[in-house]
Amino acid sequence: MWHPWAKSTVRIHTASPNKNFSCSSFKDIQHLCKDETEAQIPKKSSIFHRVRIATAVLRSWSAQAAQQEESYEASALEEPLTPSEPLISIPGAETRIVVYFTSLRVVRSTFEDCRAVRSILRGFRVSMDERDLAMDSGFLEELQGILGQTKLTLPRVFIGGRYIGGAEEIKHLNEIGELKQFIEGLPAEEAGVCEMCGGYRFILCHECNGSHKCYSEKDETVGFRSCTGCNENGLVRCPSCSSMPV
Repeated sequence: MWHPWAKSTVRIHTASPNKNFSCSSFKDIQHLCKDETEAQIPKKSSIFHRVRIATAVLRSWSAQAAQQEESYEASALEEPLTPSEPLISIPGAETRIVVYFTSLRVVRSTFEDCRAVRSILRGFRVSMDERDLAMDSGFLEELQGILGQTKLTLPRVFIGGRYIGGAEEIKHLNEIGELKQFIEGLPAEEAGVCEMCGGYRFILCHECNGSHKCYSEKDETVGFRSCTGCNENGLVRCPSCSSMPV
């Protein structure tokens, strides 16, 4: 016969529940673990914040570059520009401008530079000696002897007998206003055009009449010979408006 059930006298101690903890399901446990993990990882700055920082840095760099460029230009304007070439001069040309150029259009850039430089210098209305290498090849030999160079670019400018430079130097001096300082003191050009050559600075040779050939019967040599009184084009420099060769 079975014994009747009786209440057990053994007491089971259970831990008291935490008042602050409440979990109704397993999903709540996952949610709590996720919050703790996210709290430990530092939050990254947003993409808009990084774009703003990059833009500010670029603006500061551009401002510094602009300030440096302005200071460089200011220092360049304050310091007088001196020709980069060594001091070279033409004897007897202290009272005028001497320009070696070409009127040929074979090389367009050279022709444009020569025309631009002549236009700038003519604007000052001072005495100017224009020496066209296309009219007389002797000007090339003359210029090579002055500069001590065989390969030359045109134009080449001398002011007051002093060598200044080529097209780039003349244009730059004119832009910054210092070309006028080199030309100050030179005599003004004479009004009108030369009546003898019409402003071309060359006339026909009187010995060969511009043919560069003369008939000779001297020294048992009968026939034509090259005229020694003119250049290869049968021209001589105008004695009225052109200066003597160096």
